[in-house]
Amino acid sequence: MTLTPLEQLVDILDLEPIEVNIFRGRSPDVTLPRVYGGQVAGQALVAAGRTVPADRPVHSLHAYFLRGGDPSVPIIYDVDRVRDGRSFSTRRVVAVQHGQPIFHLAASFQLPAEGVEHQLPMPPSVDPETLPTFQERYAPYADELGEWYSRPRPIDLRYVDDPPRAAREKGPRDPSQQVWMRADGKLPDDPLLHVCAVTYASDMTLLESVLLGHGLSFGMPGLKGASLDHAMWFHRPFRADEWMLYDQDSPSASGARGFARGRLFARDGRFCVSVAQEGMLRVPR
Repeated sequence: MTLTPLEQLVDILDLEPIEVNIFRGRSPDVTLPRVYGGQVAGQALVAAGRTVPADRPVHSLHAYFLRGGDPSVPIIYDVDRVRDGRSFSTRRVVAVQHGQPIFHLAASFQLPAEGVEHQLPMPPSVDPETLPTFQERYAPYADELGEWYSRPRPIDLRYVDDPPRAAREKGPRDPSQQVWMRADGKLPDDPLLHVCAVTYASDMTLLESVLLGHGLSFGMPGLKGASLDHAMWFHRPFRADEWMLYDQDSPSASGARGFARGRLFARDGRFCVSVAQEGMLRVPR
């Protein structure tokens, strides 16, 4: 039976336990040149979460991308149970391929508690249903993008403004963008799965905000980019199969690195997730 793209995502996030604290993951497409970073981050968080009591949801993660992953072989996730306190649990995960670490993740989990509460307001935006789909946005560039354009995707992604590819024609603009996103279908009710699905999706568009300020986009000849590190803070519960606004900006770029921030809001205005990432960006002269 052929799986839908979302069913395939759920499948690759269902890691195989092979020993206490050790899990095996795989990639959905062995033809890609390297493993998508959001996949490794999502799988590593699954591995960490499966060693923590179910009543302690994750509240933060900090990760480093060390080497490009090989999609043709499995990824081994080795979990270190650093600490289990009365309220918090800490885990460290190393992802290994070919005998070398390709990714490190540290994650913290907390027993829910009450305390002070406030949040920044959700920025203004438009309704996601009024926006073109990903395929509609990129249709003018379909021939140029080839398989990348036609590839089935588990995340329904809708740009509020022109996609980054248009920046190469229209020139530099403010280094920020908004994207509505959700899983392209219904997910099971497992809260850890929803957090890991958003972790998977959070790496998709974030570094684009760096390039927008320079009239660049991924895919242009000579431009090389890769995620270096990734951090997330989970403030409030959410469902990854409901619309979330991903508000992104880039405060700085220097030294062949670009820094980007993201805020994810539920459609009802709840501020749910903060994201920060730095990436390597080498631009042709």
